[in-house]
Amino acid sequence: MSAEFQHREALTLPARYGKAVRLKKGEAVQVINLHGTQVVDCWAYNAHDVSEYMSMEATRVWNQRLNPQVGDSFITSQRHPILTLVADTSPGVHDTFMAACDARRYELLGCTEPHRNCHDNLFEAMRELDVALPHGNLASFNIFMNIQVQPDGITLKTLPVVTKPGDYIVLRAEMECFVAFSACPQDIVSIQGQGDNTPRDAELRILTAGFPQVQLQGPWIPA
Repeated sequence: MSAEFQHREALTLPARYGKAVRLKKGEAVQVINLHGTQVVDCWAYNAHDVSEYMSMEATRVWNQRLNPQVGDSFITSQRHPILTLVADTSPGVHDTFMAACDARRYELLGCTEPHRNCHDNLFEAMRELDVALPHGNLASFNIFMNIQVQPDGITLKTLPVVTKPGDYIVLRAEMECFVAFSACPQDIVSIQGQGDNTPRDAELRILTAGFPQVQLQGPWIPA
C-alpha cells in the first residue's frame, strides 16, 4: 500500500478513539481507511500558537468549494494555509459542514450512558502530546463522510461512506502543526459503511517524501 511513500512513523487510529501527530512544514500525514467504512474527524492547530486552528468556514471561502479537492488547502482562523490535500484515492467524498459528535449529541440521540465521541477524543489526543487546547472545536474536517446536498440546494442528507478498503488521503503541512484525528464512534446515525455501522480502526502514516508535490494555491479573488 503506497510503497512509493517514505514514512517515519505508522500509527493505528483505534476505532472510537483519537490520535494526534506533530508535523514539520513540508511533511505529510496519510489517512488510510483500512476497512473502507470509517469516518475520520480531523483538526489542525499551529504548533506555536494553538489559538490558531483550521477553520472550515475560512477554508470554504478560500477554495470556493463545499468539499476539498486535490490541490485545495485548509485555512486557519488567521487566514493562513495549514494543510493541503495532495492525494486522494477515495471517490473524493468528504464533509466540511457537520459538527463533530460530542457528549450532548449522544444525549440528544437518546443515550443514557456515556458514549465515546469525537470532541472528547480531540482533547484526549492532544493531551497525549502535552498540549492543552484553549477551547473546544466542533468544526472538524470529516474525512470520508458522505453528506449530500439535495436537489433543492439547501437540504443535507447523511449517508454511509462510499470508500473501499485501502482508500486514503494525504495532507501536507504548510506550517509546523498538530493534526488530531478521531475514528468517529458514531454507531446510531448510519454514517459508517457496509451496513452494520460499526466503528473500525484506521491508520495514520507520517510521510517525509514520495508524496505528490502539489503547488500551494492562493485564495479565491473575484474577477
